[in-house]
Amino acid sequence: MRILLAGATGAIGRRLLPLLLDSGHQVVATSRSAERLARLRERGAQAVPLDVFDRAAVERAVAEAAPDAIMHQLTALADVDLAANARIRREGTRNLVDAAQRAGVGRIVAQSISWAYQGGDAPATEATPLDDTIEEPRATTVGGLRALEQAAAELPEHVVLRYGTLYGPGTWYAPGGLMAQRLHRGELAAGAAVSSFLHVEDAALAALAALDWPSGTVNIVDDEPAPARDWVPALAAALGAPAPAAVPATGDASGDGTGRAGWERGADNTLARVTRGWRPTRASWRDGFADYRSGKDR
Repeated sequence: MRILLAGATGAIGRRLLPLLLDSGHQVVATSRSAERLARLRERGAQAVPLDVFDRAAVERAVAEAAPDAIMHQLTALADVDLAANARIRREGTRNLVDAAQRAGVGRIVAQSISWAYQGGDAPATEATPLDDTIEEPRATTVGGLRALEQAAAELPEHVVLRYGTLYGPGTWYAPGGLMAQRLHRGELAAGAAVSSFLHVEDAALAALAALDWPSGTVNIVDDEPAPARDWVPALAAALGAPAPAAVPATGDASGDGTGRAGWERGADNTLARVTRGWRPTRASWRDGFADYRSGKDR
């Protein structure tokens, strides 16, 4: 299969590219950086420069690549810019989908997130509606996500992967990354907010597998949603940071006595496991954090 990989130098894209090539796919990989384009060529991809906000350039790139499928792994997370990330989801996805329709490309695999659901007591399934909050900055994030997913669904074959919180090399949760810095500053609360994690390698493996999946949205998370009171101390120990103080439920801004906002509920991966045959190689964040401690995953 011929693949246009948009976002080939991001945390997932860097892992996904060799998986695609090793599986026999032809890959046209994009980047805005000339230096990164050279690296992509060295790794065996056809590399093309692309600014996803330039509609004409996106249309040319897709038409010239003539792919069987588009892999949309574009983010602005390396810059810790949530507004820019939402813009990529809104405008960048719109440009990719419009270009795909003009070029006759019928399949897209797009990166989404699994913590944009409405509030509830249990981990969210794919049937749970997206949050309708108007509170910022969450409203901007969810709005960008909704735009991405709706645009992707315009193509005949579309798989939207709602990833868990990514950890591993190149992510905010890597040694020396943003969350490690916040831990050392004592800024991560060990409260009741529930998260679902995903190692970046498992994210890439899911994207590869999704080329053969039926259309739809799928939660791609590990098997153990966990409250921050469990995972924050474990991450601190793995990264050599001071152990955070526990946060009592009454100190949470949710005001409902749970100690968490309703949307901080984690996500359920049953659909991916049962109907798609996908399982994370790291079933729990506990395994992945332990790799930090042992030096296997740096």
